[in-house]
Amino acid sequence: MTDKRSDFELVGNLMTIDEVADYLRVKKRTVYDWVKKGKIPAVKTVGLWRFRRERIDQWLEAETPENSSIQG
Repeated sequence: MTDKRSDFELVGNLMTIDEVADYLRVKKRTVYDWVKKGKIPAVKTVGLWRFRRERIDQWLEAETPENSSIQG
């Protein structure tokens, strides 16, 4: 039997473009650019981009000053 999360748990872990921009302290346009370039982990559901907070945190941890895709 698979471990199923409740809908509330899944939605509670998803962030919108606005929330990610606030979380990362960047403009929404920057987040859209990163999504377009495949630099940030995102999923598109019902035509809207969503982000899992834990994936964003992992992505931030993986970024290093000498190999950072965040800058551009």
